[in-house]
Amino acid sequence: MSGNNGFTTFLFDLDGTLIDSVELILSSYRHTMRVHRGTMPTDDVWLAGLGTPLWVQFRHFTNDPAEIDAMVATYREHNHAHHDRMVRPYDGVAEAVAALARRGPLGVVTSKLHASAERGLRLCGLERHFRVIVGADDVEHPKPDPEPVERALASLDADPARTVFVGDSPHDMAAGRAAGVATAAVLWGPFPREHLAPEQPTRWLAAPADLLTL
Repeated sequence: MSGNNGFTTFLFDLDGTLIDSVELILSSYRHTMRVHRGTMPTDDVWLAGLGTPLWVQFRHFTNDPAEIDAMVATYREHNHAHHDRMVRPYDGVAEAVAALARRGPLGVVTSKLHASAERGLRLCGLERHFRVIVGADDVEHPKPDPEPVERALASLDADPARTVFVGDSPHDMAAGRAAGVATAAVLWGPFPREHLAPEQPTRWLAAPADLLTL
């Protein structure tokens, strides 16, 4: 792996890493479970799957494809209706991203749909900094599979040995490691250090300003 200050390509997860959308995500989850189950499991149940696509997460509650589709539709309707009111960039992210964009190409690798990721980046004034977005609908096997990271690497013609994938979830760390890139775990998202440590991230970032140490 590349040493300090040796990275030339920077890949990012979106939710919980670049944009603070956790309350929107949990609100959408609670609404969906009320509508379809009349009850709500604890937020921890949903947070455990954060970073994987919706249809993967709803499989924990039902094996019926039609019901999964209906739950995903309910979730997205609520999420889209409240998105612009509840989403914002983390303090310091915009400045750090702009500085990194001057050092090398940036990409987003997310389990959101491509269009939804574009909307979040645009709302937070970050879209112009990213040369590629890989969403859940752009790949056959989403995170924690390495395919999304590998697709971003190919799109940017990037050297894995000089690339770092920045994310907030264990799924991000697993995908990055499997793709042969360095990983940087952020601690301003919803996952505590003890949930990320088993994935052995290459770097730890305590605050957005630490992005500049990459």
